[in-house]
Amino acid sequence: MTARIFKPAKNAMQSGRSKTKEWQLDYEPEQPRAVEPLMGWTSSGDMKQQITLHFHSKEEAVAYCERKGIAYQVIEPKESVRRPVAYADNFSFRRGEPWTH
Repeated sequence: MTARIFKPAKNAMQSGRSKTKEWQLDYEPEQPRAVEPLMGWTSSGDMKQQITLHFHSKEEAVAYCERKGIAYQVIEPKESVRRPVAYADNFSFRRGEPWTH
């Protein structure tokens, strides 16, 4: 049973950064999911896939895994590159291509 410790990515459907500041612990699946033949639903007998734990810091999550004897893997977050863009840049004379409707 291996656990992944990571910071969740920003929701692609919204511009906010809610729920991206905490660290999350998820368990790796121990057995693959199976397709149920009658309804076509996917299922698994692995109940640990349903558990998600949230921590305020990476150190808290690592300490929890070491205290409980859980093998873990820490995935460091990739910082997004934010470049400042102003609305006025759409109409500047230095624009590479002319602005049209």
